[in-house]
Amino acid sequence: MWNWNRFRLSRAGLAVSGIAAAIVLAASGGALIASGGRDAPTATHAVAKQPVLAQPVSTRPARTPALPQPAPGKVAAAPALRETPATPEPLVVKRVLPIDGPIRFGSYFWDTQGVPADGPLVITVDLEAQTLSVFRDGYEIGATAILYGADSHPTPLGQHKITQKKVHHISNLYGAPMPYMMRLTNDGVAIHASAKIDARYATHGCIGVPLAFAKLLFAQARLGDRVIITRGKRLGLGGAITS
Repeated sequence: MWNWNRFRLSRAGLAVSGIAAAIVLAASGGALIASGGRDAPTATHAVAKQPVLAQPVSTRPARTPALPQPAPGKVAAAPALRETPATPEPLVVKRVLPIDGPIRFGSYFWDTQGVPADGPLVITVDLEAQTLSVFRDGYEIGATAILYGADSHPTPLGQHKITQKKVHHISNLYGAPMPYMMRLTNDGVAIHASAKIDARYATHGCIGVPLAFAKLLFAQARLGDRVIITRGKRLGLGGAITS
């Protein structure tokens, strides 16, 4: 069972989303809206059904249409998809990054040494601690301080999946760049790089991370990977990340 606390003051209280990080430095001043935005609702994930056309009856054997072939020298690429079972098994935390002190805005930690090259990837976000952690096969490989949604544009809690990835993306609602975008919801909430990671700023619901961290995370994440967003849930080494 995860323990609940109002604030995390040290590494002794590990956040589900910031297991590798201590509480981010307290912010001074009011929240401003950062440049990173979200998209308008999109139906890009829905696949339209093709109409069924009546075919004339024929006694000739049906001909098998030829499959389209890629151009010479080119290989047709499909988006990487990591299959996730309907009810994912709990992911046991096997390692947390040795981070001393709080994670400052704009900084991050990344270490894959000694971690299996493959295995389920889970991203956890704690809005209270303002941290994001990346786990591969239960080993924490990355952690950073984040921006998240202002009160008027809250970041949605719960379990999500990465449904789209795009290196160069522009919000169609705010016209703001969203580099290394990893979409979580149909109404445009995503993880992406933000130009300014500062306690004075907020987003329109997205999760903003430093550019260098976004590049590393983008390279590791695949479509279908889980992103769990909570507010203040904690667990320790050996605990199970379930939802």
